[in-house]
Amino acid sequence: MEKREQLYEGKAKKVYKTDDPGLYIVSYKDDATAFDGKKKGTIADKGVVNNTMSNILFALMEEKGVPTHFVKQLSDRETLVKAVTILPLEVIVRNVAAGHFSQRYGVDEGTPLLRPALEFSYKRDDLGDPLMNDDHALALGLATEGELAQVKKYAAKVNEAMKGFFLDKGLKLIDFKIEFGKLDDGTIVLADEISPDTCRLWDVETNEKMDKDRFRRDLGNVEETYREVLDRVRA
Repeated sequence: MEKREQLYEGKAKKVYKTDDPGLYIVSYKDDATAFDGKKKGTIADKGVVNNTMSNILFALMEEKGVPTHFVKQLSDRETLVKAVTILPLEVIVRNVAAGHFSQRYGVDEGTPLLRPALEFSYKRDDLGDPLMNDDHALALGLATEGELAQVKKYAAKVNEAMKGFFLDKGLKLIDFKIEFGKLDDGTIVLADEISPDTCRLWDVETNEKMDKDRFRRDLGNVEETYREVLDRVRA
């Protein structure tokens, strides 16, 4: 597979075209950002952790009936994926109150929610990725009713599969952000990444934060924690 010109560079990844128009190569970076890019830094080997962990979890999702863009891992930092058009919606699923949810609704961080809460946010860094509901997404033409229904169905499956998977690794899945894309034929697939950058994971025994909050909140041991999460996921 021949890597060709760079198609896109985001905060955490670069995407390249290949000699097959239906396939891209994703390259994971060590750059770290928080608070809509206001805080910037580097986490050593973050790209290696996030690439490998994402691919383990994409393979799990395929087994659970959630189609993904994953094709195969090419190296520590690079993965071959199906070419997709990303829906401009971040899909957030929350099992326990934390982060913005706690701040917005005045709920103590760590409070279990009575049921999983699904949120959409508009993928617009310049607007601060505002929350939106189904009507907003439909009114702006960001997705169809059928696409939103499919996304919600898959998000629920992802949540159930990951809660059990992480619990077996001694981790509680507090919340996570995922993204979906469309193949040329309109098929909705899980895309982007699943990693300590996009999931809140707490140690089952100690409630220690094992995710990007260590970078956001200057908790220290960021690199060590990312590596430990990958070690647990691989075990």
